[in-house]
Parts: sequence; C-alpha cells; structure tokens
Amino acid sequence: MEFNKIIAVTGKPGLYEILSQTKTGVIVKSIIDGKRFPITATHNVSLLENIAIYTYEEEVPLAQVLKNIADKEDSKEAISHKESANKLTTYFSEVLPGYDEERVYASNIKKVIQWYNILAKANFDFSTLTETEETTTEEA
Repeated sequence: MEFNKIIAVTGKPGLYEILSQTKTGVIVKSIIDGKRFPITATHNVSLLENIAIYTYEEEVPLAQVLKNIADKEDSKEAISHKESANKLTTYFSEVLPGYDEERVYASNIKKVIQWYNILAKANFDFSTLTETEETTTEEA
C-alpha cells in the first residue's frame, strides 16, 4: 500500500486505496473492509499526500504527522479518536508541538488520529513515509 494512493472521500467513512482509473473516475478499495467500488467525479476526494497541518512556523505534511504518531506509538494504534477534545489536543501537541491551535480544530485532530489508527490496523509501513518526504523535499 503506497501513501500516494490513499484517499479520503467526503461523506464516506474510512480511507481508500486507489486501484485503477476509469473513464469516469477511479476504482478504490476500502482499507477497513477491502470492499471495492467506483468513485466518480461527483465525489469530493482528498489525497492524503496533499494534506498538511498548520503550525505557527509552516505547514507540516500529513505524512510527517502520521510518522510522528507512529514513532510515538511504535506503529501501533494511538488513542481513540472518540476521546474528549482536551485529551485529543494534549496528545496532538505531543505529536506535533507548535501546531496552530486557532486553525487546527479538535475535529481535524480527531480525523488525523482516526486515519492513523485505520492505517495502523491495516499494518501500513510508516517507515516509508520518511523516504517519500525526503524525495519530495529534494525535488522542490
């Protein structure tokens, strides 16, 4: 499973891996239950690779945030995304010190932790995220 092929679809829970392209969209597979189905142009899709989290200095790519959580949790599941907002924000400030508390809401943190846990359950190799990050930085 490659990080650059993982998407979130608005209105659908969980994460999906892009398997192939069609004329009208893409075929995806749910990372949670393995079901395959088409996603058309009418769906709102976000590539996880393109998401970043605001800090006071810069925007940190989601890949780096997920890697930080994996390092903290030894690639095992993190706290539940259903914890209280206080617990979530405290946890997130340990993982990403200096995140912009005015622009990163508890709902954003909840989603990031939920995504991390989905990937952790699917035995995603978080060590590949650093390599991806380095190659993108070198090209810039």
